[in-house]
Amino acid sequence: MASRTGTAHVVTTTRKYKDQIYCTHLLRRSYREDGKVKNETLGNLSHLPDSVIDLIRRSLQGETFVPVGEAFEICSSRAHGHVQAVALTMQRLGFASLLASKPCPERDLVQAMVASRIICPATKLATTRLWHASTLAHEFGVTDATEDDLYAAMDWLLAGQDRIQKKLATRHLTDDALVLYDLSSSYFEGSHCPLAKLGYSRDGKRGTLQVNYGLLTDDRGCPVAISVHPGNTSDSTTFMPQVTRLREEFGIQRMVMVGDRGMISQKAIDEMSKDADVAWITALRSSSIRTLVEQRHLQLGLFDERNLLEISSPDFPGERLVACRNPELAKLRGHTRDDLLIATERNLQKIKLRVDAGKLVGKDMIGVAAGKVVNQYKVSKHFELIITDSSFTFTRLADNIAAEAALDGLYIIRTSVQAQRMDAATCVRTYKSLAQVERAFRSIKTMDLKVRPIHHHLEDRVRAHIFLCMLAYYVEWHMREAWRELMFADEDQAAKLVRDPVAPAKRSDAAMQKVRSRTLDDGSPTHSFQTLMKDLETMVRNTCRTPTSAGDAPSFEITTTPSDKQKRALELIGQIKM
Repeated sequence: MASRTGTAHVVTTTRKYKDQIYCTHLLRRSYREDGKVKNETLGNLSHLPDSVIDLIRRSLQGETFVPVGEAFEICSSRAHGHVQAVALTMQRLGFASLLASKPCPERDLVQAMVASRIICPATKLATTRLWHASTLAHEFGVTDATEDDLYAAMDWLLAGQDRIQKKLATRHLTDDALVLYDLSSSYFEGSHCPLAKLGYSRDGKRGTLQVNYGLLTDDRGCPVAISVHPGNTSDSTTFMPQVTRLREEFGIQRMVMVGDRGMISQKAIDEMSKDADVAWITALRSSSIRTLVEQRHLQLGLFDERNLLEISSPDFPGERLVACRNPELAKLRGHTRDDLLIATERNLQKIKLRVDAGKLVGKDMIGVAAGKVVNQYKVSKHFELIITDSSFTFTRLADNIAAEAALDGLYIIRTSVQAQRMDAATCVRTYKSLAQVERAFRSIKTMDLKVRPIHHHLEDRVRAHIFLCMLAYYVEWHMREAWRELMFADEDQAAKLVRDPVAPAKRSDAAMQKVRSRTLDDGSPTHSFQTLMKDLETMVRNTCRTPTSAGDAPSFEITTTPSDKQKRALELIGQIKM
């Protein structure tokens, strides 16, 4: 009898029984006996996991397996996905050519600083440390950069600011453009910068030095230019220079400027009125609204059946006034005023008890204490204070309160835009679009880019730092727009153009479903911008080598395979258009 030695292999068979598919995995051996090929079954492997069966099959076919640790080792792991998303966005936006037409080290450094501001904002020294924790330094070719290199790149960036902003204006502003403008501020760490001045702090940091900066955007809130001013600069004085810049630097001849009631002063309106190509939209102050009501140019009874109407007044010749009444806003302001009045009365009562007990005496001392209380919530006009050297009483001024309550929820849009160019409802929507600039300030100052606190001492470095943050928001703005379907954001932007301009803004049903369920249609989690960036951060780039390799042996890289959500995020970035 011939030898029965042969080769072993795995045979898989399938059969169908009552709509079920059954697989059988048998370990078999083929051998030759008496000149004939025969097979025998050595065992049934069907109870083993598919992965183990696959290993047995491949081993019998001649493959050699060793433990992973013996095959290769991971030398380093660096977060990559979020860097890839930012770098791809910059590529889609032509960001490098926006900074400079020709490659140079400074351009690479500025791109890296912009990306770092989006990914992990920090001081310049910390930036050179942190960007090595990801693939950022490698992707942008700045692995050897020092803190001094970053400062030199900032100086280079500031020198090209006018040129860069002119390119942005060419991209996003056309002739007869709608331009949004607003001003904000940030506080300083230190006291030696010439821009650091005491002024109205929008950060709620009373008594701190600050710097002001004004942002120009298109009608969507996409940033175009930023200007920096000393911290004690008033809002209205920064407005007309922006109109001049749009004309002389950006070549915009016809425009509609949109600014809030504290931004566009009467002096600016008088100056713009001399130029038929410059129109504007703003809002009236509450004192002017009260005057219109008292002069009966605006009758509150007209709001019984509507929430918007257009009026005129000889006090505003050649202008359109669009009056709006929001009942929900009226209720909110009424509740707020009641709460402030009650809180003020509670504190005034404490002063009265001190006076009655003889612990607080003297007309001047009592007046100072009472004045601090009524001014704390700015309701002094609603109280009558009667003060003597030994007594103190207070009462509400009911008529004043009623007069103010009558104007709750009422605001008036003031504009020079002609009716054939923009109807009343569109004027209101356009003014409300200033919220896009406020959203930009929130992102720049707090949530994402963290422009504050400012640690630079040189004036030009402060200007460059703020411009760098604006460029970072420019990139982030496009990422947010691209990722709307993955985030809590409303995807139905067209609905904003037809909704009631006075009623409180409401999200679409689809957006509200994302908010309520916190999931998307596919069941995956809905993200904010920050959490989506964190999710992408889990895609890492591993540098590997064989453990037995010499120190100079070549290595290879393996990048994490993206999940479906990560893949979709990168696909959406790839669809961005300039």
